[in-house]
Formats: sequence, C-alpha cells, structure tokens
Amino acid sequence: MSQDLSLAGEAGRIVRLAEQDRQPVRFLLDGIERQVLAGDTVLTAMLAFSRILRQSEFGPEGRAGFCLMGACQDCWVWQQDGTRLRACSTLVANGMSLMTQASGDWP
Repeated sequence: MSQDLSLAGEAGRIVRLAEQDRQPVRFLLDGIERQVLAGDTVLTAMLAFSRILRQSEFGPEGRAGFCLMGACQDCWVWQQDGTRLRACSTLVANGMSLMTQASGDWP
C-alpha cells in the first residue's frame, strides 16, 4: 500500500532560519505549487515541505538523503516527465515539477 509522502499540512524536515533575502523560486511538488529561494538545492526545497524525499524502492521506508554530496544514490527523485535527478546536487529552478513517488511504470 502506498503512503502519502508529501505529508501536506505538516512541517517539513528543514526549517529556514536565515537568508530570507534571496529571490523566490516557484516549483511544483506533487502537483502543489511551492516557493523556496534561489540557490536552494532540490533536496532543501523538497524537505522544506515534506519529511522525506521519496519512498524506498525496497520497502515502505521513507528516504531523505544520506551523504548530501551526490555519492550515495539515496536522494534520487523524479520529475513529472519521468526523469530522475539527484536532489542534493541539483539546484531548484522555476517551473520544476518534482514528485515524491515514482510513476507507476518505475521498477
């Protein structure tokens, strides 16, 4: 059974405490428009609104990144078009459409 990973309405894992003066960037997370700041990674942007990045391919556990430098493979997330990217080493961009769950045809 699939669980709701975006946890809409709950606080994200990351809370911004400083650097409020950067330009806003708008993106979609599971179809919901969100706003973060220019220079944020996809990982930061997603975890600002969710407790996890994605569900593990091997079980029901949620994943939230591990090494934070693009080496461990734990932060791969999907874009709405089905392509994947590393959330920890990709900057969020205006108009990105990110998903916490893979499409139905992902292995």
